[in-house]
Amino acid sequence: MTAGAPRPLQARDLPGLLAVQQACYGAAFVEGAEVFARRLDSPAHRSLVLERDGRVAAYLVAYASRLGHITPLHGDFQPHAAPDTLYLHDMAVLPQCAGQGLSGALLAQALAQARAEGLRHTALVSVQGSQGYWARHGYAAHPVPDAAQRAHLASYGAGASYLVRTLCIS
Repeated sequence: MTAGAPRPLQARDLPGLLAVQQACYGAAFVEGAEVFARRLDSPAHRSLVLERDGRVAAYLVAYASRLGHITPLHGDFQPHAAPDTLYLHDMAVLPQCAGQGLSGALLAQALAQARAEGLRHTALVSVQGSQGYWARHGYAAHPVPDAAQRAHLASYGAGASYLVRTLCIS
């Protein structure tokens, strides 16, 4: 399979994104096309997709946010007047493409773009035992003192944790 470079996620990619999501997650984590369509309409949207042989093989759903703000599962991306954080909402790779560096390529491009925009942090909610993966990429648990944000975190179920990585701005 030949791969292109990561590029911005577009509405035409949604069927492929949903297929990857379905292949990777249990029903509790599957978010619908209408949710993703609303997210694409947000000015905060920074999502990427990577194709292999003309079909979506991996994606990273991300947006510009503020440190400590958590999007609940199935929630919309809220734009902020002065974003300081790239929030990584979801990243998935087709199982048959695992181990081929696709997630690393998506993450590298997203972080480079965040640095270029002057964002100081990147954050995410880790689910399904993925904390070790994210720790290898420099993410660590971060407190969530705000009750509303803790409720958003709880929408991901037991074991979900809010992780943050500081970006070095050059």
